[in-house]
Amino acid sequence: MESPLVIVDLDRNPAWEPDTRDRVVIGVAAAPKDAIDGYDVLLTAVPDPPAPWVWCADPHAMARELGHIVESRPAAAVALVQVLRMGGGLPVPDRLVLESLAYSTLQGGADFRSWLAAAPGRTHRPAETPVRLGRDGSRLVITLDRPWVRNAFDAATRDALCEALEVAVADPSITRVDLYGNGPTFCSGGDLAEFGTSRDPAQAHLVRVRRSPAALLHRCAPRVTAHLHGACVGAGIELAAFAGRVVAAPDTVIRLPEIGMGLIPGAGGTASIPVRVGRERAAYLALSGAELSAVEALRWGLVDEIGDTDDVTADAQEAVRS
Repeated sequence: MESPLVIVDLDRNPAWEPDTRDRVVIGVAAAPKDAIDGYDVLLTAVPDPPAPWVWCADPHAMARELGHIVESRPAAAVALVQVLRMGGGLPVPDRLVLESLAYSTLQGGADFRSWLAAAPGRTHRPAETPVRLGRDGSRLVITLDRPWVRNAFDAATRDALCEALEVAVADPSITRVDLYGNGPTFCSGGDLAEFGTSRDPAQAHLVRVRRSPAALLHRCAPRVTAHLHGACVGAGIELAAFAGRVVAAPDTVIRLPEIGMGLIPGAGGTASIPVRVGRERAAYLALSGAELSAVEALRWGLVDEIGDTDDVTADAQEAVRS
């Protein structure tokens, strides 16, 4: 079987034209080059390079590391870059459908089932009110409130967040929406206690499309400010990136872990994150699973401002009490 990966040394082969249909294509160069197209990830040794380039101390070593990841999870890696490539020509609602179709396909794949079989068992710890609302005049405050599981995103949280965002979408008198996470982190991503519990990927796709916080966030995005702190993993950053403004506390750490599970981001990340950072940097984040600090996220444009940790957590706790 042909390798799912191509690594191109652009210093030696600057005019190489990759065939990107069914392979992940990584370009490596000592310094960023202009007019680069057709590559999924671009790596360089120059610090703080312009988009779409990503800095690495040793780009060739990083390319090999990404290669190992792609070789170990070929279906997810190739699906990721295909979704990102095609999504660039689609409106956001259609990008979300495309992402969900690919995600559902991978849910039925051997890599995800293998990861699921090896994962430790977890007990679901639901909340009576996983999302809390507060209204102050024209301001709506939405707070994820399962701090004992770091606001892990389960089905109940998804449904409650949809209900909250439907209020914002339907009520034009709401001119500001603030999104917080109560406790030590904004959101630690999908609740692993529920992963794999759906045995029907086709039905799961319909649910994701019909109950989509991402689609609702997109509809009211100009009015939304997401306040990040602590871990923002998977859905935690995928949803927040739709907000018109994203404020991150200095302790914010961002990560997309899904490829390691044999999946791709499935909460809207292939639609939201590329709009902010470009598809190449989005692919790098997802393929590498690397942590991105608040400072790095600000530099890339994934967040718009770095705020104060104490202010964010205090505001979230006050929103829960109100």
